[in-house]
Amino acid sequence: MKKLLVLMLAWLLAGCVGVPEGITPVAGFQVDRYLGRWYEVARLDHSFERGLEQVTAEYSPREDGTIRVLNRGYNTNKQTWEEAEGRAKFVGSKDVGQLKVSFFGPFYGGYNIVELDPNYQYVMIVGNDRDYLWILSRTPQLDAAVQQRLVEKAKSLGFATDKLIYVKQE
Repeated sequence: MKKLLVLMLAWLLAGCVGVPEGITPVAGFQVDRYLGRWYEVARLDHSFERGLEQVTAEYSPREDGTIRVLNRGYNTNKQTWEEAEGRAKFVGSKDVGQLKVSFFGPFYGGYNIVELDPNYQYVMIVGNDRDYLWILSRTPQLDAAVQQRLVEKAKSLGFATDKLIYVKQE
């Protein structure tokens, strides 16, 4: 019974780091080029980011080989800055944009890079299902044509782009 419970728990946790059906993470990924600050341009709504503006994500290497993730945003209701620190690990090969991210304990969520500018200036990330989507840029504003193309791609992949939140970066 104990083994069955452990197997079921492992299966449930593994399901949280998968890739949505029909979506493939980018190949040729170079983590060193990805490190640094990114600005959140758009996202689907989640309780952990609700009410946040000026959201950034900062990625840096950790001594243990994982990636430090520092998300920061301004809570407009509380009039305060909020931060969440986590760690990211590759799910498989380090040249594929499929990672898992944890902000608390042993629980990980999928972090799948499905579109990445060849110059690492913008990125589209999805979670383990179609409830999670982010568009990030190296600059506070993304070129309108690029942004529209990414939104159209997300829509073609089955994401509810009509529910995207466009993040204020003032």
